[in-house]
Amino acid sequence: MRRKQPHSCGLGPAFNVIGGKWKALILWEVHIKPRRFGELKRLVPGISEKMLIQQLRQMEEDGLLAREDFGEIPPRVEYTVTQLGTSLATALTPVGRWGEEHGAEIEERWRRREQETMSASR
Repeated sequence: MRRKQPHSCGLGPAFNVIGGKWKALILWEVHIKPRRFGELKRLVPGISEKMLIQQLRQMEEDGLLAREDFGEIPPRVEYTVTQLGTSLATALTPVGRWGEEHGAEIEERWRRREQETMSASR
């Protein structure tokens, strides 16, 4: 169970439900169109099946995604974005734009810092 934390601004609640490595990526993919579990596994490279299940459950509990079980064999489940999730995905659009504009610069800074750290440890 996640702890509630005091918020000094609106970023707190937003980052509480979208924080971490995977949730923003999952939300982005599901907000484009409804997705099945296997699709998300392919679209979010590097995420384990266990982590994807955990993140989807939390996002459903937080009201960002809705899960529809079609009751078929083999199981067919589809995730759709809710109105709350759509509003958050819309709010993340400028952040994504910022990442596209500045991503190369940030990666270069990380690369230099890593090189400096390796040089200093020798």
